[in-house]
Amino acid sequence: MARNEEKAQAMLNRWVTMKRSINNPIEKRPALTSQCDSINDCEKWRNQVIKEIAKKVQEIQNAGLGEHKIRDLNDEINKLIREKGHWEDRIKELGGADYKTFGPKVLDAQGMELPGSGGYKYFGAAKDLPGVRELFQADVPNAPKKSRVDLYKNINYEYYGLRDEENQEMLEEEAAYERKMFENSLEKWIDENAEYIKDRLKNVANPTKQQILDLVDDENYEEFKSKHQTSKNRNKFL
Repeated sequence: MARNEEKAQAMLNRWVTMKRSINNPIEKRPALTSQCDSINDCEKWRNQVIKEIAKKVQEIQNAGLGEHKIRDLNDEINKLIREKGHWEDRIKELGGADYKTFGPKVLDAQGMELPGSGGYKYFGAAKDLPGVRELFQADVPNAPKKSRVDLYKNINYEYYGLRDEENQEMLEEEAAYERKMFENSLEKWIDENAEYIKDRLKNVANPTKQQILDLVDDENYEEFKSKHQTSKNRNKFL
C-alpha cells in the first residue's frame, strides 16, 4: 500500500514540474554573445556562467571521481572560463564595465597554468593527475651561464670607484661622517682623561677643544691619533 502511495506521489511531482516548465519556460543562454544586445542580460548570463564555474570547481576537488571524470570536469571549467571572457568582452562592447581590466580575478586564479599551455588551467584534483603533477614539479631551467666576456662587458671606471672623487655629494657625506667619528672619539678621550685635563688646565674655566688637543702628548693620544691620522686632519674639524 505504501509503495503505491510513493509511486502516485512521484507521478504527481513529475506532473507539477512539467506544468511549471510549460507555464514558465526556462530561458536558455544564447550560444553566441553577439545575439545579446542588452547589458543587463549579458550581466545575467555572465553571473550564471560564474555560478556554474564555482559549482564545477567545488566538484573537481574530489579526487575520488576518477581520472576521466576529473579531466572532463577540468575541460568544462576551462570552456566556461572562456565563455565568461566572451560575455565580458560583449559587456564592454555595449558600453558596460571592463571586467578584464578592473574586475576581481575570481575563480580563474584558483587554477594553475602551465607555461605554453595557451591559458589552459588545471583545477583541484586535476593538478594531481598522472602526467600533470610531473609538469608542475619540473625543475625551473637554469639561467644560461655568462662567459667571462659578458661579465666584464659592463665594468667601467665607476665599478672600481675611480671617479668617486668627482662625486661632490659623496665627498660631503664622507666629510660629515668623518666629522661625526672625530667628535665621538674626542668626547670619549675627554671622558677617559678628565683628571688629566683638569690637572693641566686648572687655571682655565671653559677650555676649548683646541686647548684640550694641545695637551695631548704621544703617550695619551697615541690611540686617538691612529684613528684620525695626522694632526692636520684633526685640526680641520675644530
